[in-house]
Amino acid sequence: MSTEISKLLSHVLRHAPERLGIVLDTNGWTSVDILIAKAREQGFAIDRPILEAVVASSDKKRFTLSEDGQLIRAAQGHSVAVDLGLELSEPPEVLFHGTARDNLEPIMVEGLKPGKRQHVHLSLDEETAVKVGSRHGKPVVLKVDAGRMYRDGRAFFRADNGVWLTDHVPPAYLQA
Repeated sequence: MSTEISKLLSHVLRHAPERLGIVLDTNGWTSVDILIAKAREQGFAIDRPILEAVVASSDKKRFTLSEDGQLIRAAQGHSVAVDLGLELSEPPEVLFHGTARDNLEPIMVEGLKPGKRQHVHLSLDEETAVKVGSRHGKPVVLKVDAGRMYRDGRAFFRADNGVWLTDHVPPAYLQA
């Protein structure tokens, strides 16, 4: 049950709000009450306690509730245009990116690109990067010289769930 609701929330809050007929504001927020009502209209067994339990139990902290609990958004990973209002942040010296081994050659030529998403996602630790890479095939973990990138003028943001975001990682900052 909670897996089904979590997948639904990830899909509509990151990629396809129109699936439920909801609207995301410029910062990615939508009304919890409207989200629940629209999901119930489409046959999903969801109420506020279920939604709050899914948000609290998300292993990757994928969702953020507003302080008053009236709004919800995805923490990161959007393919729809939103401005999460994140502050520029100085990253640690090294971050990690997990991908499939089959993607390695083009990445080492073109760098890491956001693809259909707004940002490239980077992890604080190799273990998380391995998990991410495993979803796409045989995993490989890339080390990102984030400190040097930052000193060279590249922007970094830290999402509500701790994932580091940047627009592009040129190959010069990557090590396989």
